[in-house]
Amino acid sequence: MSRFRDELKVISPVARTIAAIFVGIVPVALVLYGIYMSIPGHEGMGFTAIPFIFGTLACVVFACYILLLGYIAGDAKRRGMSPVLWVLLGIFVPNAIGIVLYFILRHPLQRTCPNCNATVDAVFAFCSSCGNSLAPACPSCKSAVEPSWSHCSRCGGKL
Repeated sequence: MSRFRDELKVISPVARTIAAIFVGIVPVALVLYGIYMSIPGHEGMGFTAIPFIFGTLACVVFACYILLLGYIAGDAKRRGMSPVLWVLLGIFVPNAIGIVLYFILRHPLQRTCPNCNATVDAVFAFCSSCGNSLAPACPSCKSAVEPSWSHCSRCGGKL
């Protein structure tokens, strides 16, 4: 559950606010409008549950969409990608293809080098600024390896 909460913190506060407005205020406005239309002298069908239910459901779906775009913006920023570009792709590419493309093409998470505080990709074995070792590396080809491996996956050398 902690990992999920950490990922929820990535959503921008602006997206959270917009989503809260749609989930909290719009259904209340629909109820007030239904009550207003049920007052004698106003033409309308009065308050019925069907428009309220569909309106609330539409607001919840739209709020989830806004939260997803807010997550894309925050996640793209922390991965060193252009958040504006990916949010615009998520909005304007139809059928959620832009959102799916983001999750397929996103860069790996970045981390800071403990030696020089430069930002580097998490898959790098060495810092690109100072050359400090960040992860176990193959002694022959210097590519990143997992600690449990007995041989390098790139050159086949014994570790």
